Amino acid sequence: LKPRDGLERMLLFLLPSDRPKRTLYSKKYGVDLIRYTHAANTVVYSSNKIDDTIRYLSLHDNKYIRYFPGHTKRVVALSMSPVDDTFISGSLDKTIRLWDLRSPNCQGLMHLQGKPVCSFDPEGLIFAAGVNSEMVKLYDLRSFDKGPFATFKMQYDRTCEWTGLKFSNDGKLILISTNGGFIRLIDAFKGAILHTFGGYNNSKAVTLEASFTPDSQFIMIGSEDGKIHVWNGESGMKVAVLDGKHTGPITCLQFNPKFMTFASACSNMAFWLPTIDD
Repeated sequence: LKPRDGLERMLLFLLPSDRPKRTLYSKKYGVDLIRYTHAANTVVYSSNKIDDTIRYLSLHDNKYIRYFPGHTKRVVALSMSPVDDTFISGSLDKTIRLWDLRSPNCQGLMHLQGKPVCSFDPEGLIFAAGVNSEMVKLYDLRSFDKGPFATFKMQYDRTCEWTGLKFSNDGKLILISTNGGFIRLIDAFKGAILHTFGGYNNSKAVTLEASFTPDSQFIMIGSEDGKIHVWNGESGMKVAVLDGKHTGPITCLQFNPKFMTFASACSNMAFWLPTIDD
């Protein structure tokens, strides 16, 4: 599932086909970040027109189930809990909001010092907030109003800003994406920087998505020239550069949660399947 065409429509693919199964339009509100929920054929997504309301959509009949108003500037982070109907959103209005799909009312609000990025951990008990491109704060979902239980301060880099934050599936690592020429891997318990990965093209400060492989062993990111760079998370060594014939910067790169496949996208999309040796 990905936004297309001036971010006004969603394309749904049924793997392994490379042709869209359905096209859903959102011309009035636009489409930006999209996340599947746990209910069948439903998503939450942020908008890029009219307002900054988050919308809960049924893909089955293309009808809205619920609206989540509150943010006053563009939503730049959206993370669904891996275990229940909770989700969090971060906005350029310098807030992170906690939501429940069953209610349009914000369940929690945090005012921050700068632009946030945020994500749940794999167990859905903790979420991390990256603040002002220099600090990672860890919150317990059950007592987030008491403030973070851990704060990791990083060296501020004036040349770029943080654009994403993800936990590894084993919960031991946090991956920090930037719009510069590097991404960082840190220890999720101590905050120590384990590796800084670079050597890929991003001269125009594009928001490039980085991801862990499902086994948490490797880190991948697309680049400005359409190639995908892969590192070993333990050794920090680059192990591969993949060429999917992308025609522009790869802004989206995500793994299938159940199968050993992933998708990468610029203005076109590539599906990657494992090679089976005889």
